[in-house]
Amino acid sequence: MSVTVGLKGRAETLVNDANTAQAACSGALPVFGTPFMCALMEEAAWKSIAPHLEVGQSTVGTRLNVSHDSATPVGMKVWAESEVTEVDGKRLLLTVTAFDEKGPIGTGIHERFIVTNDRFLSKTAKKLEG
Repeated sequence: MSVTVGLKGRAETLVNDANTAQAACSGALPVFGTPFMCALMEEAAWKSIAPHLEVGQSTVGTRLNVSHDSATPVGMKVWAESEVTEVDGKRLLLTVTAFDEKGPIGTGIHERFIVTNDRFLSKTAKKLEG
């Protein structure tokens, strides 16, 4: 399997009290929080790529440059779409866009890297060593 340019993904959720700016401590208002929009964008990206990887591989997000252009109230559906725009070895670039039921709410560029799970987790665990 392999990741190719043009691969698309989607993730969605409903705005509720748990994913507001207030809940994320990223603002004082009860609207869809930017951290949750970013997470939704990453979810669309990694879930679309995962089926195209070899067994024992995953992707990790390394960069996310987005704008959050429109607020979404509690009770409205939101979703994110991703598309792979560049494959450079293990480095992947994607465009990401978030929407609510009234239109686009955010857009940006997302970078991910393909990693070998065991190697990645082993390297990370070394941070806990004396």
